[in-house]
Amino acid sequence: MNQNPIFGDLPTAQRLAEQAANTLHRFLHVEAVSGVVLLIAAAAALIWANSTAGDSYHVFWNLPFAISLGEHVISQSLHFWVNDALMTVFFLVVGMEIRREVHEGALSRFDHAVLPLVAAAGGVLVPALIYLSLNNDSARGNGWAVPTATDIAFAVGVLALLGRKIPVNVRVFLLALAIVDDIIAVLIIAVFYTEGLQLSGFVIAAFGVLGVLGFQRIGIGAALPYVVPGLLVWVGFFVAGVHPTLAGVILGLMTPARPITMREPPLEVASRALGQLKTDDAMKAGDPHLLQQPLRDLRLAHREILPPVSRVQMALHPWVAYGVMPIFALANAGVSVTDTNLPAAGLLVMMGTAFALVVGKPLGVIGATWIAVRSGFCRLPPEVSWGGVFLVGLLAGIGFTMSIFISMLAFSNEDLLRAAKMGVLLGSVIAATLGFGWGAFFVRRQ
Repeated sequence: MNQNPIFGDLPTAQRLAEQAANTLHRFLHVEAVSGVVLLIAAAAALIWANSTAGDSYHVFWNLPFAISLGEHVISQSLHFWVNDALMTVFFLVVGMEIRREVHEGALSRFDHAVLPLVAAAGGVLVPALIYLSLNNDSARGNGWAVPTATDIAFAVGVLALLGRKIPVNVRVFLLALAIVDDIIAVLIIAVFYTEGLQLSGFVIAAFGVLGVLGFQRIGIGAALPYVVPGLLVWVGFFVAGVHPTLAGVILGLMTPARPITMREPPLEVASRALGQLKTDDAMKAGDPHLLQQPLRDLRLAHREILPPVSRVQMALHPWVAYGVMPIFALANAGVSVTDTNLPAAGLLVMMGTAFALVVGKPLGVIGATWIAVRSGFCRLPPEVSWGGVFLVGLLAGIGFTMSIFISMLAFSNEDLLRAAKMGVLLGSVIAATLGFGWGAFFVRRQ
């Protein structure tokens, strides 16, 4: 009986499954899709929270979830595990994006990075000032950073919906601006929304960082061993009183931007291993023990062709885009809009947040860019017109994910927090609508 596999026509079911998998893979890598999924999750949260079963929304996310090890038990609500644990993966990807852009992307050269830096600074300063002009007391003023962030997924998703007629450099400018925005947001969280620091927590985090550096030093390229020191950094930040999601940023920035050093280039290792598999008698014999070494070399070469920062980011991106961020939206966008009984302070927070996103963000981005270019300090990138800058400024007003995250750090008062979330949702929807409308006009004019 011939037991050799026949590599010819596949069975119909297998062929259809492969076609479906390939279609799904292409679909998930369309940038606009992740923004649509995020929008659906936010809409589902709003519908749930404002339905007749609205009370169950808050009851569900406040259900306790415990992790125990022997006598040690950590019991927190589902809301905590989403916002403080799951979002660490989101911040890990953010840190990796920053690391990659600084190493080889739009922020790798000062002359390329200076314009996004200036534009992002204007896009943070002006919204903050607009918000504070309406909310200048200590309680409401603590939310000044809420309208300063840009949601990359939504902004790039709207840009992708406009099609390929948008110049590539407009997209690069938006991405660079959003990444600088993320850097500023992380610094704001670390400096302004952290208090009561505990030294013991930093000691724990330091052991985790040393573990990561030690693993890198001895050439460990697989991601799994880094989970344990990564958890130490997270626990250390949690104990220290620093928001634990920032551990993700630290670990992302520490991810190597170059492949680990090997005795041979990865492509040569792969070529040699494939040659052994083709010609070795072990292949004919089908002895798995004799095949172990070339297969191990092939897996190692496959892993190390890309640097860790690109490889891990690519692996995590679908999970973040279609898992972490929609779950975060579902857990936090459930604001009761039917209950209009907001106090006067809450109305000012909502109006200040929405106005700062819709007006302050474009005004800051476009104004700072215009001043920088007119003064001769820098110049617009090739193929980026002032219409493109205006489009970037409008899309920068979409602050959904990071803005909601900062609002939960800024406000402990439930009314003010609800008002801030309503302002974020309202401002982001208006900014996305205006950005898409201007983008459609811009594409036709192009």
